[in-house]
Amino acid sequence: MPHLSSAPVSPAELEARLRLHCLPDLGPRRFRRLLSAFDSASSALSAPAAAWRALGLPDSCAEPRRSAEIRERAAAALGWLDDPAHHLVMWDEPSYPALLAELDDAPPLLFVAGVPTILEKPQLAIVGSRRASAPGLDSARRFSRALAGAGFVITSGLALGIDGAAHLGALDAAGETVAVLGTGLQRLYPPRHAGLAARIVAEGGALVSELPLDSPPQAGNFPRRNRLISGLSLGVLVVEASPSSGSLITARLAAEQGREVYAIPGSIHHPGARGCHQLIRDGATLVESVEHILEALRGWQALAPVPKPVDPAESPLLSLLRAAPQSSEGLALAAGWPMPRTLAALTELELDGLVACEAGRWVYRGATA
Repeated sequence: MPHLSSAPVSPAELEARLRLHCLPDLGPRRFRRLLSAFDSASSALSAPAAAWRALGLPDSCAEPRRSAEIRERAAAALGWLDDPAHHLVMWDEPSYPALLAELDDAPPLLFVAGVPTILEKPQLAIVGSRRASAPGLDSARRFSRALAGAGFVITSGLALGIDGAAHLGALDAAGETVAVLGTGLQRLYPPRHAGLAARIVAEGGALVSELPLDSPPQAGNFPRRNRLISGLSLGVLVVEASPSSGSLITARLAAEQGREVYAIPGSIHHPGARGCHQLIRDGATLVESVEHILEALRGWQALAPVPKPVDPAESPLLSLLRAAPQSSEGLALAAGWPMPRTLAALTELELDGLVACEAGRWVYRGATA
């Protein structure tokens, strides 16, 4: 989507955009139509209702635009922006994420709590079932940890299950993670992840929503959220999903947006693997190790390239861990390896059952074959 301009927005125009954004039945395409027709949100608000109808906008949009409720909600949003940790990224600003701007229905406004600049960094989405199995949760956390360590921002939807594990994996690696919400930022959902959301912001990540701040959870908003998860990302990894999972919507949107789609296979007897198997049949890349993703996206890596895998029995990390538990940073220093290589190797050793991460430290679990 082309940006409208890069000129700073005046306080009056900002308030007008927030008022437009609060109107019912006014999605991104209609918002764009108004600004294209009237050159500014301020002019659009003052235009007669007949002019809105001529653009094909329903009366449900036009009638409440001067109401006290709409003014109050816009004023509340301006108050929210007084907090230095709160930001509004608009589609005609240079800081608007370039990949997201390609979408025909890119959001005109993005509310961000945390660090907005990470939206411009290379992102990978990790999504999956809310009712994931223990192995699925482990895989999501391990892959996320390694990918975050390789320099990618991990993006997901803050949902229970795979989403939460993906955010935690990035935090394990002291990496960056973005949570895209299907509610307003003042109505965090699910409530059980309020602590995780606070940790994401505190540790340099971001919470993002295109919805007005006070928007409650509504079923129709979550598919909208999914297009942002894929739209912000270079690719989407589906860890575990049933055929009816919303994660498959995210994967389908990713394919339509020209993004890469990856899927982890599972047992044919596990219902949670069927969605991933369907994606693989439809052309998604089958992923068995983190290197399958890193090799495909090597040009986007912010840090050193990942080396070819080595035999686990030959890994110097095992010798170090046999001596004593260590942190990821300690292992990287002792082995003389960059952090991406260290985290990728640890992920492979963990998948082989040779090491485990316990309370932030890696421990040796068994003998090699």
